[in-house]
Amino acid sequence: MATVVVIHEVDDVAHWLASTRREEIFGPLGFTIRTFVDPTNVNRVGLVLDVPDVETFHSAMESPEAADGMKSDGVHPETLIVLFES
Repeated sequence: MATVVVIHEVDDVAHWLASTRREEIFGPLGFTIRTFVDPTNVNRVGLVLDVPDVETFHSAMESPEAADGMKSDGVHPETLIVLFES
């Protein structure tokens, strides 16, 4: 297992938090996900993901399903910051 931190901005935090898309896309791949919000920036959110391995994470993030999920959830892809556990 690998741990990944993802930080990004969204259109609407309440919508993003209520969305089931993350679990629908990443759950079957063995990802566990915890969500976070930035109290100092109303549009910044974060995730801590436990993933089977980094390659699976990269493949999932490059998939059309992930792109569609990000669009549906109002994610601003240009703001994505991804950190890998060292």
